[in-house]
Amino acid sequence: MKGPLFYSKILLFGEYGIIKDSKGLSIPYNFYNGALKLDDNLSDSAKQSNNKLKQFADYLKKIDANLVEFDIDSLNDDIQSGMYFDSSIPQGYGVGSSGALVAAIYDKYAKDKITVLENLTRDKLLKLKAIFSEMESFFHGKSSGLDPLNSYLSLPILINSQDNIEATGIPSQATDGKGAVFLLDSGSVGETAPMVSIFMENMKQEGFRKMLKDQFIKHTDACVEDFLKGDVKSLFKNTKQLSKVVLNHFKPMIPKAFHDLWKKGLESNDYYLKLCGSGGGGYILGFTENIDKAKAALKDHKLEVVYNF
Repeated sequence: MKGPLFYSKILLFGEYGIIKDSKGLSIPYNFYNGALKLDDNLSDSAKQSNNKLKQFADYLKKIDANLVEFDIDSLNDDIQSGMYFDSSIPQGYGVGSSGALVAAIYDKYAKDKITVLENLTRDKLLKLKAIFSEMESFFHGKSSGLDPLNSYLSLPILINSQDNIEATGIPSQATDGKGAVFLLDSGSVGETAPMVSIFMENMKQEGFRKMLKDQFIKHTDACVEDFLKGDVKSLFKNTKQLSKVVLNHFKPMIPKAFHDLWKKGLESNDYYLKLCGSGGGGYILGFTENIDKAKAALKDHKLEVVYNF
């Protein structure tokens, strides 16, 4: 048995902000993927995955049946037979490793599932998001459900607010363009839960809440609109502002070794960095108007281009 592939995702804009109703834009990233597989001779990492699936199956039993029901018997039979999630998606890197797994389990074991082929009304998208949010909470403590939604649909998703999401199109890439969005490997794994709890703690301060609304969300929303319109000039202006706000107010989420690089980008305008997911490690997202300049400035680091302007 080998299930269909589910891809990783990149939340281009909206990290943290979407918790407080900023816009967001999430795109599938086909470089990494995962699939359910059966094997009666499991490697050590496959055994770990198989054990995790056992715990996950127990958790799924407790989800309210009015929201979603699973064929738990088949799931448990397959787990007994050596099912695991075979994935190239790095864990703790902000590209949706648990999201792809959740999408794969829903696709194979949910009863009365909403399929990708039907007319995806806003209500159906919100129902899927609610189901995925419940499922993925097993891995993160609290999940928006967006990562699995992106992985399941394999479409860019525009988040207008928490209860207003839509599948969207993004401008096609200019393959010969100098401008690019890239991933920068921080070299360490980031844990989502501790980062989110720092954020929630900060949200108790009025000054932080005001900054979030007046600066962070304002620039995030502008970036999403610029990106979808293909207004590259305005996009870089707003991304620079966003990068500045993150450096000033989200320092704990930026790995220490990258504080100076972050600042250098803002000073030189060769590139602008922002968080990819919750931060704390994993990937950092970069935006540049000239990929050659960015590569030269970041020559000691591993860069992966994900989108060209």
